[in-house]
Amino acid sequence: MKNYLKELGPGVLVSAAFIGPGTVTACTLAGVNFGYSLLWALILSIFSCIILQEMAARLGVVTQKGLSDNIRAELKKPVWRFLALALIFSAIVIGNAAYEAGNITGAVLGLQAVFGEQQFRLLNFDVNLWSLAVGAIAFAILWIGNYKVLEKIFIALVILMSLAFIITAIVVKPDIAEILNGFIPNNISTGILGVIALVGTTVVPYNLFLHASLVSEKWKEKKYLKTAKIELIIAIVLGGIVSMAILVCGAASGLDGVNNAVDLAEGLKPVFGDFASWFMAIGLLAAGITSSITAPLAAAYVVKGCLGWQTDLKSVKFKAVWAFVVILGVFCSSLKIQPIQLIQFAQIANGILLPVIAIFLFWVVNKTSVLGNYKNTLTQNISGFIVIAIAIFLGAKSIYTVL
Repeated sequence: MKNYLKELGPGVLVSAAFIGPGTVTACTLAGVNFGYSLLWALILSIFSCIILQEMAARLGVVTQKGLSDNIRAELKKPVWRFLALALIFSAIVIGNAAYEAGNITGAVLGLQAVFGEQQFRLLNFDVNLWSLAVGAIAFAILWIGNYKVLEKIFIALVILMSLAFIITAIVVKPDIAEILNGFIPNNISTGILGVIALVGTTVVPYNLFLHASLVSEKWKEKKYLKTAKIELIIAIVLGGIVSMAILVCGAASGLDGVNNAVDLAEGLKPVFGDFASWFMAIGLLAAGITSSITAPLAAAYVVKGCLGWQTDLKSVKFKAVWAFVVILGVFCSSLKIQPIQLIQFAQIANGILLPVIAIFLFWVVNKTSVLGNYKNTLTQNISGFIVIAIAIFLGAKSIYTVL
């Protein structure tokens, strides 16, 4: 067990990245609006996430390069390389900068649920003190620039988040028979938007870049491929269980008119006391902080790969990228600015990017020149094809929703 715990890291960061405020809200609303009936969609989400992230991890360990580095190397024609890298750069860097405000705000909602709102006046603006505090925490953790330290911090936050949501799910005393029925797809068309939301918040484009880079930082030899795969599966399944726990809380609450996890926490208070609301708030805080750290980190890795930088976590250029994302997020969150146009652009770009990256990943992990004997097997190709079909559907829906 001690040896296994030493190998925890990249997979945990991936699960921490996808369980952000957006996932918490999507799972909460799915539970409130559709009861337990969409639990099967989370199984689909976990399956899809494991398939794509395993390919990214294998690519990172074998090539010792990130996904964007491999894209630069494999797209030989300058025009195609420029278009691909421009799309990736726009979607991940600008997209993550836009979403960072939401990540920080999610953590702030958790703090406000426990400690209340704290504001101060600055140049005729009401500035949220909690937004500055969360941003400072994210900045300080990233500034350390030590991968092993980052791992330990994330593992602690993920354990805290997992315990918070799972304990809340137990406290609300759900109906076990209804939970089991929720794993059987019934009347899919009724909750199709909920299904899209659940899969879309779990299968995240930037996680593919983040994971490939992180495994190349941690494991330098191919003999660790099995370890990386096992660690990934355990971490993502744990993340899926946390998502299910959040959905169960929403379903068991019996509430109407819930817009986010804080509303759910407040709604649970009269029935289950402060325990449920406290655990829900702590879980949301941990989810917000982890996402507010992983989003800037992923953006920095993408820029590093797109521009061909030979740098490490402590380099000035690398720090400048994630610092820009964090500072923009803090600015928008603290002043309650909703960067709608940026977010809409990010949604469209990510809607295009998810299937494109999934297809590229599928293509590159089938190349003998890149992975040799570690290229995809027939089973992996069939699974990958199914996930790519899901990615195309999600991407088209994302673009259609915005437009």
